Amino acid sequence: MTSLPFPLAEEPDDFSKERGRKLFAGPSEFVKGVVAMNGLPAPDRLEVCFAGRSNVGKSSLINALTGTKGLARASNTPGRTQEINFFTQGPELYLVDLPGYGYANAPLKVVEKWQKLLKQYLSGRKTLRRAFVLIDARHGVKPVDAEIMKLLDTSAVTFQCVLTKSDKVKAKEREKVLDQTRAALSKHPAAFPEIVLTSSEKGDGIATLRSIIAHLE
Repeated sequence: MTSLPFPLAEEPDDFSKERGRKLFAGPSEFVKGVVAMNGLPAPDRLEVCFAGRSNVGKSSLINALTGTKGLARASNTPGRTQEINFFTQGPELYLVDLPGYGYANAPLKVVEKWQKLLKQYLSGRKTLRRAFVLIDARHGVKPVDAEIMKLLDTSAVTFQCVLTKSDKVKAKEREKVLDQTRAALSKHPAAFPEIVLTSSEKGDGIATLRSIIAHLE
């Protein structure tokens, strides 16, 4: 029996779960929004970043991970968040919220500026341990998601796929999306061979994701 490529991440054992809980038990604070490389905070701690198209639930996931309501704010205007937002998680970790992508109505110059900043950040940040690419469980991988995955491939940054809003789809539909996501991920050498299924609303997968981040140290 052959194992599935990109299996779902297993529920962590008690030790791993506690390690993740402790990491995220500390205070979470917004540090700054960065629009140019010279504005980046000092690379003095472990760093993970979150990428995803607008409305994928990135802010909700960061808030669920940190247990801090309203830490990351979702913008009501598509594409308004044009900065790389840094949050501290205790003294050991930066959570980095990358600009949402996928809005065709954003001006071309703005899109080009985002892309340039993202490329510089992803290829030049030595403390960045992993990128988490968020995919809406209702829709699967879209062409714009494949673009960010390609960027991560060329930047040699390991990325892990996180399916969001998993509670919004029935099991049968979710399996179809998982099959499509696995097929898409198989084309990317930088993809970590495990998918995390989450629901920020229900709390599903949050302990798993905390544990994964805690073990990147």
